[in-house]
Amino acid sequence: MSTEHGGQTDENNRSTSRILPLDALRGLIIVFMALDHANNFIAQKHSSGEYWGGQFPVYRDALPFLTRLVTHLSAPGFFFLMGVGMLLFAERMLVIRPRRKQGWGEWSIVAHFLIRGGVLIGLQLLLINRAWELLPGGWAVETYIGVLFALGGTMTLGSLLLRLKPRLLLPLTIVLVLGAELLTPSPDRWNQAFQPIARLLLIPGGSRELWVNYPVLPWLELVSFGILFGHWLVDDSRRAFRRALKLGAAFLMAFVVLRALDGFGNIRPRQADTWIAFLNVVKYPPSITFTLLAMGVNLIMLSLFAQVGEKWQRFLQPLAVFGRTPLFFYVTHLFLYAGLGHWLTPHGTSIAAMYPYWLLGLLILYPLCLGYGRLKQSQPANSILRFL
Repeated sequence: MSTEHGGQTDENNRSTSRILPLDALRGLIIVFMALDHANNFIAQKHSSGEYWGGQFPVYRDALPFLTRLVTHLSAPGFFFLMGVGMLLFAERMLVIRPRRKQGWGEWSIVAHFLIRGGVLIGLQLLLINRAWELLPGGWAVETYIGVLFALGGTMTLGSLLLRLKPRLLLPLTIVLVLGAELLTPSPDRWNQAFQPIARLLLIPGGSRELWVNYPVLPWLELVSFGILFGHWLVDDSRRAFRRALKLGAAFLMAFVVLRALDGFGNIRPRQADTWIAFLNVVKYPPSITFTLLAMGVNLIMLSLFAQVGEKWQRFLQPLAVFGRTPLFFYVTHLFLYAGLGHWLTPHGTSIAAMYPYWLLGLLILYPLCLGYGRLKQSQPANSILRFL
């Protein structure tokens, strides 16, 4: 779900070490993602989804909504951090390793990401969809297009953006943000049939034969932004993390303005005049308000993690353990929570009672991720274990 990334040293501002704030943020959003899926398999009270059309989820209590709201940080964070990692990986291979006569050419890096993207898509179709079939009550979709498919697709397209300069990446990201919103159909077209290619690239939804939650193009904006942020990190990491704080605050202010206006940027209007309705935004595809809210919080947390002194960095290490093994965690946790649900809560449970099971799953996964992370780091960059 991500790629390896480098850190910085005094020598030409580059290194092969990992950047703790990036790993810690990825670990945090992985923990939130696990909460969302524990809600699916254990509580069995997951919302129907915040789609551009059709029935929109309504929450009458704060806890179910807040449980869902924090998980909205996950998907945008994954795509953003993948873009950051791709740029830092390419930088490391082109700049650091040539000095050690281990460098890759630009097309070797593109081929690397094409293969990794294909692995993610294959895992979605061949393995992850089997996990979703374990949901209580079964899974009525023949072919499901989830987050791994979109991560693989955007990694493939994003590999072609690595050569672009920041001055081009910024307007491209803006165009992608505006274009996705403008091309999303009106909610009253929800029941209209669309071609499969339109579903895969742009329009969530579908039928029993093909259901798409994560079309590729609406999420490419976050990969592009991540590549841009990666350039900032390479140039000056401290300045980049300070910029993350300012951008995060600006994103949240923009979210409040667009949400209050309740027009362009929301895809569909608010369902009521409550605080829950104000924060309950369209995720499929990511509306501008959804992206601003989620990435505003993610960028602020990233900046705060970067400002943690060495004395407190040990508290980020458990998150970093998860953040360094995202794909391993993703595959494992789905089957784990599915198993816990079938074994311990076959008829579901309350949201509050689900939380201990979520924590139990994290406790089980931690030593597994710790061991796998150590094994993974010992492998060369083109090892199959690095892909996972």
